[in-house]
Amino acid sequence: MDIHKLTIAEVVAGLKNKSFTAVQITQAYLDTIAEHDGDINAFISIDQDLALDQARYADEMYAQGTERLLEGVPFSVKDAICTKDIRSTGGATILDNYTSPFEATVITKIRNQGAILIGKNNCDAFGHGASNENSMYGPVKNPYNLECVAGGSSGGSAAAVAADMSVFSIAEDTGGSIRQPASFCGLAGLRPSYGRNSRYGIMAMASSFDTVGPMANSVQDIALLMEIMAGQDSKDATSVPDQVPSYTKEIKKDLLGIKIGIPKEYFDVDALQPEVLTAINAQIQLLKDLGCKIIPVSLPHTKYAIPVYY
Repeated sequence: MDIHKLTIAEVVAGLKNKSFTAVQITQAYLDTIAEHDGDINAFISIDQDLALDQARYADEMYAQGTERLLEGVPFSVKDAICTKDIRSTGGATILDNYTSPFEATVITKIRNQGAILIGKNNCDAFGHGASNENSMYGPVKNPYNLECVAGGSSGGSAAAVAADMSVFSIAEDTGGSIRQPASFCGLAGLRPSYGRNSRYGIMAMASSFDTVGPMANSVQDIALLMEIMAGQDSKDATSVPDQVPSYTKEIKKDLLGIKIGIPKEYFDVDALQPEVLTAINAQIQLLKDLGCKIIPVSLPHTKYAIPVYY
């Protein structure tokens, strides 16, 4: 079965038109994990029995015509996010045998829509790192080049999706832990605004900065997942009561007149590689072509950002 770069919409369509069953698609992802994760190390924990039990239930839901939005879609979770059925180590062996008695609100929301949890992804221990080399379970390798890192701290989540071991992954971002590995692995990844998604069930790194968001193969997947995950949670006093917009509709709007600032200090870096600069400039030009207003700005304290953060 070809599962290369499948999106949520493609998996759901295949299940609805009976191109494959939830058990078959789940087994395909489990087989890919078995074949490739020994080299990549994207997973800390995998529960094949749990995954296939969920898949069988998903097939029953499709047979009854009562399927939910994510019915039968295999996904994974950063191991710094608590789940009831699979241990949550946070990437640290001190929690090697810890299985949480509670589950993160965002994960419960995802699972309540029928998504199939197949495992927990490797990460820098408790989020402390930017390369996923600081995990007590070993470093995560980039699926495109095993000599390179996958980024961090959510490197396992990014590597799992990029290597076709998961359709999407839910991760956590304090200072780049979704955005940077998503970039390193060629994915769509979103750090939501603080308070947009509940932080309940997250192993905190910095509570006033931590956010939870998705990684996937398409922006459309990100929008759908945000519609499911977002919203106020009585278990998180910092979650905002604002109405959740239809992100899937919002992404279809044009960008005419949208203002985007380009900080000049981000480009005054000796380590900036020419090919990276070329890629960035190509995206800036694309945004211009789509009607965005590109505005040069200055953030003079940029050089202090990393020392202050760490």
